Amino acid sequence: MTVERSDESAEVDRTRGRREKRRLEAFSDGVFAIAVTLLVLEFKVPSTSGLPPGGLFEVLRGEWPSYFAYLLSFGTVLIMWVNHHVLLDYIREVDHAFLYLNGLLLMTITLVPFPTSLLARYADQKDAHVAAAVYCGLLTLIAIAFNLVWWYAAHRNRLLSTGHDGGGQAVTRRYMLGPLLYLVATGVAFFSVMAALLICVAMALFFALPYRPPGSQSRGG
Repeated sequence: MTVERSDESAEVDRTRGRREKRRLEAFSDGVFAIAVTLLVLEFKVPSTSGLPPGGLFEVLRGEWPSYFAYLLSFGTVLIMWVNHHVLLDYIREVDHAFLYLNGLLLMTITLVPFPTSLLARYADQKDAHVAAAVYCGLLTLIAIAFNLVWWYAAHRNRLLSTGHDGGGQAVTRRYMLGPLLYLVATGVAFFSVMAALLICVAMALFFALPYRPPGSQSRGG
């Protein structure tokens, strides 16, 4: 009787964990959507008065830092959303602590519009290196948060689904590159803004590549 009750309790916990995972996915998708929507608020319609000799075209061309920062941040957040989706695909269920760690990750992602605006405003100013360092620094924090979420789920296969538990170490090694190289980019920003942003672009492209841990393809998951 005791064994049966224990099995029933475990099954209830697993069912609750899977239900909470679906709610977490829906909430996370909403936060990502809001984060990328806020990025467009950096664009301002020029005033009709006081236009330079070149007119509206010159004003729009002068806003190139805003366009660059928007494209960089939108692409980065999009890739983060894809990686978050893939990460959750490896997880069978979530627990209380995982919900908070995921919330910490989402909190860092909602901050992306601020350094994006900072970079857009100061990209061609003398303090551009500070703006770039803040931007790269936030990406470092986001990468650390991603690692915390993954490490918690993957420790002793705590929350991993059976089809993906064999590739945990490979995913861990892949994720560890993020904090290290974004931290390098933060330091490089004080010497070369362009070099720092190129590192960020390279990291975005790296994490944009499709990825499956060794052995997962044979399972069709």
